[in-house]
Amino acid sequence: ISSKSSGRTDLCSFSFPGQNCTFQLQGPNGTVESPGFPYGYPNYANCTWTITAEDQHRIQLVFQSFALEEDFDVLSVFDGPPQPENLRTRLTGFQLPATIVSVATTLSLRLISDYAVSAQGFHASYEVLPSHTCGNPGRLPNGIQQGSTFNLGDKVRYSCNPGFFLEGHAVLTCHAGSENSATWDFPLPSCRADDACGGTLRGQSGIISSPHFPSEYHNNADCTWTILAELGDTIALVFIDFQLEDGYDFLEVTGTEGSSLW
Repeated sequence: ISSKSSGRTDLCSFSFPGQNCTFQLQGPNGTVESPGFPYGYPNYANCTWTITAEDQHRIQLVFQSFALEEDFDVLSVFDGPPQPENLRTRLTGFQLPATIVSVATTLSLRLISDYAVSAQGFHASYEVLPSHTCGNPGRLPNGIQQGSTFNLGDKVRYSCNPGFFLEGHAVLTCHAGSENSATWDFPLPSCRADDACGGTLRGQSGIISSPHFPSEYHNNADCTWTILAELGDTIALVFIDFQLEDGYDFLEVTGTEGSSLW
């Protein structure tokens, strides 16, 4: 008898064979989806997709659907072959991931599922892009994107629907990066409800803003942001703007190495 730490009902578990699958993808565009999509992926899955482009090109991956059992089933994305040193991000849960554009000419995905419970799975499309383009940075839920070209020097502007405020940078600019590639100067922003604050952040970078920034935050605010990193990684927090009512409003930063208070 085995159970997961979430406290769900115990399940009688026997030794089931895992479903291993490997896919090699080439060509200017195509799709990637979990086995059995949209009716659920198998337990004990260990599937790898490797997308390869020609030299002087990169790969853009856009998710149309994403649902994995949170924390137990994981899709790992690698910028290059599926090796630990190439890990780009780990995706789990039910939130649609942002668009991913590779730096290398290879983008790899690996789906690992555990012994019980699966969700719908994922479906994504990929497109091979020239190295001098940044690719579409992605659309915002509850937001508007302005700008339809994504080459060097191009700008994309974001705004939010009524009832939501923009968290992050409203204007992204495509500029030259390393290794003769192009990259956006800031991460994709997000649109948050007017009365919402805090949340859990994953990924290699991101933006945290007080509610309604750069306008004033509201009274009696109590917001908590949790930043999660891979085991062995560290987190760098860089303040770009900071202004709180002196002596009355506080931002407390805590972590595994102790806490600081401003």
